[in-house]
Amino acid sequence: MSPSENSGGWLRSAFFLAQNTTSLVGVALTTSSALTILAFWFYFGILAGEPHPYLGILVFVLLPVLFVLGLLLVALGIWLHRRSLRARGELKTEYPEINFSHPVVRRAFMIVAVLTCANFFIIGTASFKAVTFMDSTQFCGATCHSVMGPEYGAYKHSPHAHVECAACHVGPGAQGFLRAKLSGTRQLVALTFSTYSRPIPSPVKNLIPAKETCEHCHNPQRYIGNIVLSRQAFADDEKNTRTYTALLMHVGGPAAEGPAGIHGNHLRLGGRITYIAIDEKRETIPVVTYEDAKGNSVTYTSTDVKTTPEQLAKGEHRQMDCTDCHNRPTHIFELPDAAVNDGLKTGRISTDLPFIKKKAVELLNASYSDRDAARQAIVSGIDSYYKSSYADVYAKKHDAVAQAGEQVAAIYLRNVYPALKLTWGAHPSNLGHTDSPGCFRCHDGSHSTADGQKTIPNDCATCHDLLINGEEKPKILVDAGLQ
Repeated sequence: MSPSENSGGWLRSAFFLAQNTTSLVGVALTTSSALTILAFWFYFGILAGEPHPYLGILVFVLLPVLFVLGLLLVALGIWLHRRSLRARGELKTEYPEINFSHPVVRRAFMIVAVLTCANFFIIGTASFKAVTFMDSTQFCGATCHSVMGPEYGAYKHSPHAHVECAACHVGPGAQGFLRAKLSGTRQLVALTFSTYSRPIPSPVKNLIPAKETCEHCHNPQRYIGNIVLSRQAFADDEKNTRTYTALLMHVGGPAAEGPAGIHGNHLRLGGRITYIAIDEKRETIPVVTYEDAKGNSVTYTSTDVKTTPEQLAKGEHRQMDCTDCHNRPTHIFELPDAAVNDGLKTGRISTDLPFIKKKAVELLNASYSDRDAARQAIVSGIDSYYKSSYADVYAKKHDAVAQAGEQVAAIYLRNVYPALKLTWGAHPSNLGHTDSPGCFRCHDGSHSTADGQKTIPNDCATCHDLLINGEEKPKILVDAGLQ
C-alpha cells in the first residue's frame, strides 16, 4: 500500500470516527478558544499598557488550557467512538476513499496541515506568554492582591521598584523555575482554602541566595570606604523642632592592606560566616562561626543566651549573606515616628502646623477595625484637631491641614493591614539597631570564644563615627552655610 493510501486511510477513519458529540465539542472548544486568544492578542497589541491581571489570567492561562482540553476531547471522542463501534461489531475496515489526486482533497489536506501547525504555534506561544505573565510583577503583586497587597505596596515605593519580582524570587535555570512553580502551586492551594499565614512570614525561608540575585547588580567586593549617613528628626513639641544626626559609616570593602569596614569584614574573599538562629525571625543567635580561606575556624558563643544541644541542633544553620543585614531591601515597612519624620522632611506634611508630629504619631498608633475606618479617622482626626484647637491656623492653612491628613493616612495604608494581622513593626529591618536588635544580634559583646580570648565587638566605632547627634543647629551645617 502506498504512503498516500496509508495516509488516506488514516484521514478517512479519523474523519469518520470524529463524528461524535465528544469530538465535536472538542473541535468547538479548541476553535473558539483559539480564535479568542488570537483576538485578545490583537487587542493587547494595540492597547497601551498591560492588561488587567484577571484578564491576563484568562487570556494567558485559562484560554490555553481550554485550547489543549479541546484537542484532548477530539482524541478522546475518536477513541471512545472506535471502541463502541468495535464492541458492537460495526467498526468498518474501509472508509470512503480520499483521492489525493483531486484538487479539492489536496486543498483540504493542506488546510488540515496548516491548522495543525497553527495549533502548535498557538500552544507554544500561549505557553510562553503564560509563563511570562506568571513571572510578571503584575501577576505576583496585583493578582493575589488580598495576600500580597502589603508586599506589593511596599515594593512600589522601594528603591527596587523597577526590578521584576522574578529577578529575586525565581532562581536561574530550569531548577529555579521548577522550584518557584512548585512553591507557587503550594501558595495557590493556601490562597484557595485561606490557610496562608497572616501576616506573610518574614524572613522567607527558601529565598534565593544573594549570590544568584543581589550580586547580579551589586558587587559586595567593591571598595566603598566611608559614607555619611544623615537623618532628620522632629520633636513632638508645638514647633515640631527639627534636629540632625549624622554618622560616618565605615562600609569599607577589600583593600590593599586587608579587609576594612562592615563589608570588608563580613564578606571576606575566601572566608565565610555561619550562624545558628533558634527563633523564626533569626533575631536570637547564640552561635556564630567564622571560617577563613584556609579552613581555620573560630566559634563565638553567646553567654547571654542559654541553649541546650537539642535547641542548637533544631535551630536554623545558615551561611550569612547580604540579606541577613539588608533583610528588607525592597519590601520596606516603616514605623510611625520615622515615617512622619520623612513626611515632614520632604514637605509632604507641613512643619508649620503646631504639634503635627505628635498628633500624626498618635493617630497612627491608634487601633482601627479596618483600613477604610483608619483613613477616615486619621483624616477627620487631624481636621477636627486644628479646627477646634488652632482655629486661626485652620483658617489660614486649611489646604495644608487637609494635605497633612491625607499624607498621614497614606502612611498608615502603606504599612498596616488589620485583616492580614500586619501591624507596625511586624517586618523590622536589621540595618542598624534602633528599631530592632539588628547588628546587636551578634555584636552585643556577649559572643566570645570558649577561652574568652576573642569577642565579637560591640564598640560603636567598629561600624561608624557619630558626627552629629540630635542637634538642632549643628555647627558643621552652620559653618557650611547650610543652616
